[in-house]
Amino acid sequence: MTKVFDATKFRKSITKSIQGLGIGFSDPTDWISTGNYALNYLMTSDFNKGIPLGKVTVLAGESGAGKSYIASGNIIKNAQDQGIFVILIDTENALDEQWLQALKVDTSEDKLLKLSMSMVDDVAKTVSEFMKGYKEQHADNKEGAPKVLFVIDSLGMMLTPTDVNQFEAGDMKGDLGRKPKALTALVRNCVNMFGSWNVGLIATNHTYASQDMFDPDDKISGGQGFIYASSIVVAMKKLKLKEDEKGNKVTDVRGIRAACKVMKTRYAKPFEGVQVKIPYDTGMDPYSGLVDLFEKKGLLVQQGNRLKYIDSKGKEHIEFR
Repeated sequence: MTKVFDATKFRKSITKSIQGLGIGFSDPTDWISTGNYALNYLMTSDFNKGIPLGKVTVLAGESGAGKSYIASGNIIKNAQDQGIFVILIDTENALDEQWLQALKVDTSEDKLLKLSMSMVDDVAKTVSEFMKGYKEQHADNKEGAPKVLFVIDSLGMMLTPTDVNQFEAGDMKGDLGRKPKALTALVRNCVNMFGSWNVGLIATNHTYASQDMFDPDDKISGGQGFIYASSIVVAMKKLKLKEDEKGNKVTDVRGIRAACKVMKTRYAKPFEGVQVKIPYDTGMDPYSGLVDLFEKKGLLVQQGNRLKYIDSKGKEHIEFR
């Protein structure tokens, strides 16, 4: 009879010989809501999840599409509510304390560390030094280590040493492809360093219009490398919101409609989209987009200008939209 292989000795051997080796699965145990139930569901197949700790998430979109509102506003606020310490790296020099506080973010030093830097190398060094000290301090109690979330706003504005040197010399040739490689290395190293630790990263990035008539989706700047390393990638587009609080059409712009399309996710079906309304006066409604989502799933059926649904007890309801 063939003997069953005993991996105990082999496991001990490689654990001693390979530094930083992780054994077993490291599925996410902590999730931070985006502030919108429909977007949470499309990203993770769960209305109450969002972005995971231990992984990398990227929100990419044009200017004013709501990236910073979700990443630096909603997600930081919800992370703080869960006792997660946030390190906010502002590469755009655009995040004001008053704006963050208006989104209910606690800007006190014991809840948030805001850093302003513009070089890819500086961001990489900051994350690397933090993780080195973090792992040394909590090596004996990984489960009890404090939970930390890095927020980088944004990847697209970061500079390479080549950019700076050319600017100082007045010779603007471009970085000759060094920035995509640097961003890829940054995200890839973050994925490997975070691993099974209670540390996560969410970053925003820019998009540009596609020149391919057969693939009209906007392209994310910085190359494809860091997209492979990310667990969730959401592309966002800005649309005008021209309706009042009751849903009536108006002529003036009352806010934006953030058209969110999940380009990549390891926890749900990709390439699904939802429009999230963000009125200027009231901010994002966490229930925005659910009606459209339920219609796509067949839970709501249109009958004329009304919607029909059947509750858990089998009773039929017909309501105006």
